[in-house]
Amino acid sequence: MSVYTKVAPEQLSAWLRNYSVGVLSGMHGIASGIENTNYFVATTHGKFVLTLFEKLQPAELPFYLNLMAHLSMHGIPCPKPLANLQNELLGELNGKPATIVTFLEGEPVLKPGVDHCARVGEVLADMHLAGQSYRGQLDNLRGPRWWTTVAPEIYPFLNEADVELLKSEIRFQASHRHDQLPRGVIHGDLFRDNVLFTDAATSDARVGGFIDFYFACIDVLIYDVAITVNDWCTNPDCSLDAERTTALLSAYKNVRPFTEDERDAWPVMLRAGALRFWVSRLYDFHLPRDGELTHKHDPEQFRRVLVRHIADAARAVRLTV
Repeated sequence: MSVYTKVAPEQLSAWLRNYSVGVLSGMHGIASGIENTNYFVATTHGKFVLTLFEKLQPAELPFYLNLMAHLSMHGIPCPKPLANLQNELLGELNGKPATIVTFLEGEPVLKPGVDHCARVGEVLADMHLAGQSYRGQLDNLRGPRWWTTVAPEIYPFLNEADVELLKSEIRFQASHRHDQLPRGVIHGDLFRDNVLFTDAATSDARVGGFIDFYFACIDVLIYDVAITVNDWCTNPDCSLDAERTTALLSAYKNVRPFTEDERDAWPVMLRAGALRFWVSRLYDFHLPRDGELTHKHDPEQFRRVLVRHIADAARAVRLTV
C-alpha cells in the first residue's frame, strides 16, 4: 500500500522483540494500493508483511484479523496474522494499529487467462463456504450507505453528464433489495493485484494466496463474485470476456452452486460492483491523502464498466452458467 507512516529499521527492530519471528534483516515499503501502510519484512526466521492501519481503528480490526486466522485454519490461502508474546494479533507501531502476517509466495497475474480465472472462481467459492462458520459481524463499510453519503463530496469534480450518471445509478441500486440472497463473508476487493499465483505462466498455475482483506465484511455473496468478474474478466472496451467469465463462474458454481435468486440478481450486482469502485476511485483521486508513496487508480475505468453494464442490461438477464 502507499506508505503514509514511515518506519525506521531501528523502530521495527524494537517492535519485533515482542514477536517470535527472529531478528530484522531487511525491510522496504510496498507502493501499490491506497488504504494502509505496508512493508515487506525479512528476518532471520523468514519473510513477513507488516501493516500499519491508516483509517481503521483498533476496535474495528479484530473482525479482519480473526477472519484471516479463521480462513487460514480452514485451508484458504491467505495471510495468517501472527500473535505477539501477549498472544495478541494487534499491536501498535509509531502511533498506528499494526499487525504482522505471514508472507505468501507468488505474484499477481495482470493479464489473466481462462485457467487463471477458473482458479480464482474456485478458491473464491471455497472462501465463501469457509466463511459461513465465521462468527464475526461487520456490515459493508463501502456499501450503499457509504456511496450515497460521499457522492455529494464528489459531484463538484464531475461534469454534468457524470453527475447525472452517478445520481441515476445510486437511485437504481436503492430501488433493489437483496434480502433473499445468500450472505456471508466477502473479500470485497478481489482484484488481480490481490491474488498471488505460483507457477503463473505454466499449466500448473495455482492460487498462492488471496491478500488484502481490509474491505472484507458480511454481505451478499454474489456481489463479491460480481466485483471479481468486473476486474478479472473485463476486456479493454470494458465488455465482459465470455470465455474468462464462463470459466470463473463455472468453477465457482462447481463448489457453491448459485441460487435462482442469485441468477436473477446478477445484472444488478455487476452494476453495484462497478458503482462501488467508480465512487471509491473518484473519492481517492479527487480527495487524496498525503503519503510518502502514493498510488491512485484511474476512476474512468469503472465509469466505463458501469456504462457498459447499463447498456448490456437488457441482454444480461441472469446468470447462464
